[in-house]
Amino acid sequence: MGFEVRALDGSFGREIVGLDISAAIAPDVAVALKQVWLDHGVLVFRGIGTSPEVQLELSRCFGELEPHPIEKFRLDGYPELILLTNDGGPVGPVYDFAGVATTQRIPWHTDLAFTTTPNAGALLRMVRKVETGGQTGWLDTAAAYDELDQATKDEIADLEAVYLFRAGLEEMRFNRPDGKRLSPRKDNYPDFPPVANPLVWTHPETGRKVLNLSTLNIEYIVGQRDEQGDALIRRLIDHALQPRFQYVHEWENNDMVLWDNRRTMHAAFGHPVDQVRVVHRTTIKGNVAMGRVMPEAAEVGAGA
Repeated sequence: MGFEVRALDGSFGREIVGLDISAAIAPDVAVALKQVWLDHGVLVFRGIGTSPEVQLELSRCFGELEPHPIEKFRLDGYPELILLTNDGGPVGPVYDFAGVATTQRIPWHTDLAFTTTPNAGALLRMVRKVETGGQTGWLDTAAAYDELDQATKDEIADLEAVYLFRAGLEEMRFNRPDGKRLSPRKDNYPDFPPVANPLVWTHPETGRKVLNLSTLNIEYIVGQRDEQGDALIRRLIDHALQPRFQYVHEWENNDMVLWDNRRTMHAAFGHPVDQVRVVHRTTIKGNVAMGRVMPEAAEVGAGA
């Protein structure tokens, strides 16, 4: 097969060992890697992400790559790579958490949950790690769905939820971290209309059912914009965020981690602003739509 597959410390995901990336990855090896990815959701490659070229070669095993639509986020000379850093690159908001000024913190979410076509996945490469914090976590929303009781599965089977783009943690309705924003609001993002996506989604390649929550973006359940609907969202989030569904990665330089965005949530735990962290990311394009843009009349402030 050209590599070895090992279990991780968390409840899901696998580590890939012995993959030779000194030359082009053979087609049969790429097919085998993609199957392991679909089977396990998260793949860890320790220490082999030594260059942008290596990252791009590996990323293309899993699908078509999608450049970031905003050019300032692209790595110079590599349009398919995103630069994530607090050293001269695009910097996320700064928050005070327990007296520590923290950046690059993003709560549990699914990429592009606020659109009708989420990314298929992404691959992160650690170029420069920090000494304090900086972990990234992944959460298996397919296993979280499997472990729901049958009554809850029946209750949510046909429900939709509204998801919104969030430019800051203070805009979240659920699972909001207890932090105070320190950086001024200077956001310049496109307008994204509210979307209604199914609360339970079927993975387009594996057929597994997935609990579609994205705590950063979820706003309310369509037809249940009341305390009963909010209580259901809180109950589902409490269930999904259990540690038994999580894998948290402690980064070393040149590590790479790949995830299937269609069956996971992920979170960046953040780090102090006086430490520099540099990450490169590729994004695997999604091609399957899941929901619908809300009618203009169905404004977020109106009843569902």
